[in-house]
Amino acid sequence: MPPPSASDDDAGLARAVASRSAHVVHLTHNDLDAVGADAIHRMRFGDDGVFTIWSSVGKFPSLFALIASSPGKGDLLSISDLGCQRDTAATAARARANGWVIEWRDHHRWREEEIAGVRNTVSLLHIDTEVCATGIVAKDLAPENPLAAEVARVVCDYDLWRHADPRSAVLGEVLQRKKNREHVRDCLAAGVFSDPIIEREYAEIQAEMGTMMARSLSHATFLGKKYRIVFAPLYGYPSETAHFIRKEKGTDIEVIIGKDGKFSIRSVPPVSHLIAREFGGGGHPHASGGSFSFTVVERFTWWLFKKSRHFDELVKVAEAL
Repeated sequence: MPPPSASDDDAGLARAVASRSAHVVHLTHNDLDAVGADAIHRMRFGDDGVFTIWSSVGKFPSLFALIASSPGKGDLLSISDLGCQRDTAATAARARANGWVIEWRDHHRWREEEIAGVRNTVSLLHIDTEVCATGIVAKDLAPENPLAAEVARVVCDYDLWRHADPRSAVLGEVLQRKKNREHVRDCLAAGVFSDPIIEREYAEIQAEMGTMMARSLSHATFLGKKYRIVFAPLYGYPSETAHFIRKEKGTDIEVIIGKDGKFSIRSVPPVSHLIAREFGGGGHPHASGGSFSFTVVERFTWWLFKKSRHFDELVKVAEAL
């Protein structure tokens, strides 16, 4: 039976972690880069040796704390594709004290004080902003494995927005549907980059994507002086929607917002991660995520009017950079 995902209730996940048989717990993000990193973990440790927990950026602190409170028993807690957040250094220290061996591989930008706070607590801290997280995992866990290197090349092509390998765009879009996560992971672990399931899912997504992106653009709000910033509702496929609006309207920064206030931000200038940090998130210089603190009333007005007072707050942050 597969382990519960990060969306399951915390009590059930805590029980599953405590009763695990695998000796590697892999806490990772929930996109193609995370899937590639998990595939390489399984190349190295085997399917039965890895207990995977997928996590959004926002959920990471609570999931890390949940694992830290469970007995480590000398097992490996491998963290990948997730950056340092508030209190994570203290959580890492608690996890080590509880018997976990922690290895952390990430390609997001860390502050020097964050590195200093974590470095002496974990057994390994490997940060490299020039590659994707899968590339770091491949280098560390499977340095002599050509298949792992190929997976890393394909994943990095998508995650770093290089778009030179057509396989990467297909996989990235297929993983916009979380139900495909484990299937794509298992394919990559076996060296398979496409199969009938992936092809079918991609065709379905392509058919619906154009309608969703056009709908987002129809409700978009454009603001800013230093940067041309667009705010648009999310109906699906945040990265693709941001790219579509940028191409159509020549924007510098795209903020694609879900119904609960969580947003994806993409930017031409390397400021996405700096903006996102001011809204409880983080990520890469050109692609990050954060959250507006919508009240119940604000959720309703966002649904009804597609406007928010938080637009001006983000513009102010962005144009002060």
